[in-house]
Amino acid sequence: MRNRSACLLVLVASLAGLALSIAWAAGPTTELEITVKTPGGHAIDRAEVIVRWKANAKHPAERYSKAVSTTFEMRTNQDGIAKVPAIPQGSILIQVNAKGYQTYGHVFDVYDDEKAIDVVLNQPQQQYSAH
Repeated sequence: MRNRSACLLVLVASLAGLALSIAWAAGPTTELEITVKTPGGHAIDRAEVIVRWKANAKHPAERYSKAVSTTFEMRTNQDGIAKVPAIPQGSILIQVNAKGYQTYGHVFDVYDDEKAIDVVLNQPQQQYSAH
């Protein structure tokens, strides 16, 4: 009977520690939906979208465990949409590359549960020579 009580106590302590570590790792997150289009409003499919969590301005000392992903690389679908699963809230860098278009990069401060971001890719500019 004594061994069962000791085992039960160890089990309860382990579960409490696990719950604390999950709560520590599960800070506020946001789900992003990034839409990539041309200046004319046409969707750009197969554009490369890179999303990186940079920092959390409200809580700079906040840490996330390895179970929380802070970087995503994906491609847009035929409608020009890339859906990013839960990423920590804070400053998020979004980079978009597509063949035949200028590269896009911008840092957004995101503190919402869900956010939709529209990206417009421009045609490449003419090259100029200084000589």
